[in-house]
Amino acid sequence: MPRSRVSLSAAAVLAAAAVSVPAASQPAAEPPRVPPQGAPQVPGAVLEPVALKALPGWREDDGAAALDTFRRTCAGPGPNPPQVPAVTGSPADLAAACAAAAAVKPEDAKKFFEARFSAYRIVRPASGTEPERRVGFLTGYFEPELTGSLTPGPGYTAPVLARPDDLVSLAPGETAPGLDPIYRAGRRTETGLVPYPDRAAIEDGALGERTRPLLWLRDSVDMFVLQVQGSGRVRLPDGRGMRVLYDGKNGQPYTSIGKLLVAEGHLPINGLSLERWTTWLRANPDHARRLMRMNASYIFFRTEPVTDPALGPPGAAGVPLSPGRSMAVDGNLWRYGLPFWLEGKLPGQPGRGHLVVAADTGSAIVGPARGDLYVGTGAAAGRAAGDLHDRMGFVVLLPKPAPAAKDDAAKDTAVPEAAGGEPRP
Repeated sequence: MPRSRVSLSAAAVLAAAAVSVPAASQPAAEPPRVPPQGAPQVPGAVLEPVALKALPGWREDDGAAALDTFRRTCAGPGPNPPQVPAVTGSPADLAAACAAAAAVKPEDAKKFFEARFSAYRIVRPASGTEPERRVGFLTGYFEPELTGSLTPGPGYTAPVLARPDDLVSLAPGETAPGLDPIYRAGRRTETGLVPYPDRAAIEDGALGERTRPLLWLRDSVDMFVLQVQGSGRVRLPDGRGMRVLYDGKNGQPYTSIGKLLVAEGHLPINGLSLERWTTWLRANPDHARRLMRMNASYIFFRTEPVTDPALGPPGAAGVPLSPGRSMAVDGNLWRYGLPFWLEGKLPGQPGRGHLVVAADTGSAIVGPARGDLYVGTGAAAGRAAGDLHDRMGFVVLLPKPAPAAKDDAAKDTAVPEAAGGEPRP
């Protein structure tokens, strides 16, 4: 699902471009870093070759779990809409690595990554008075588990709306005649696209029969949480579970509820967790309605059954997210399916490194050394996600050039790019 989720961590609340958090002090006068000869070029970063075997924690990490996530991402349909062509990561080489991964035994996972990928540490070079940074920033996100009903009634008052039939979403970089580029979607009219109604207008009934409720949640705060996260699981009164997935947004600018709460002095930035700000909103309903309406962005949804409770919702790459192994990246810079090594200690994880796979994106995930780790479903995952806002080193694993096919017959049996490379339309 193309996502509109943003991280709920306190650090991300006030710094959407959290990748700019500096590392330990570095000399401001250090000369500009020159990219190593032959290294791939990525906007805003220098890629330094490193040896996977030499990375602290590489031997201790669970390579089989990372391989499983990599295979699952390879098998997905790819993002819709497709990523921009300039993203880093050769689709043909990634498809070849995906094909090779199919026959790898779990105990050989590390050897597979070492043989099929070249590793590069992501360094942001010095710029003006800004020092060089050898680390980026990592936050966490999760899938909320909410209670709901297929019919409205006491305790179920907040409708979850389906995608309206007059909503037109714009692909990354796409513009529409007469529509301000600030809007990422528009409303179809006889004379062209116009800005779609904002949150307040939609809540006041501006869409009429253009949409319909899919189900009802207990209150507007739960609805707001679902929209911020972009997806969730809903438990119905009869015990059945249902997954509620992103299906478009009105294209209006997003405003962080956490930033508003801090700016108005209602809550301090320190300890600003999901549980804390949702509790405050429920205790202050008049303020809550006003503050939530200040976020003009509004998300629409679709539903589907929960087929595997151990996995999360589909990410932007089109495949279910793996807790602790799927990461959201800047989808305008990195191709989905690329593995990344996180250099640092993660809460609840042994060792000093963790291999993850790019499988999602988010509104606040901007820059070459910025990641958002999917941590799981439910309240415990929500607390873990809120606690994850740390400086982190990023190493990207780029697929080595695919071995040349020996003959035309071998070419005919190659795995199609859609298996893990160039996404399908």
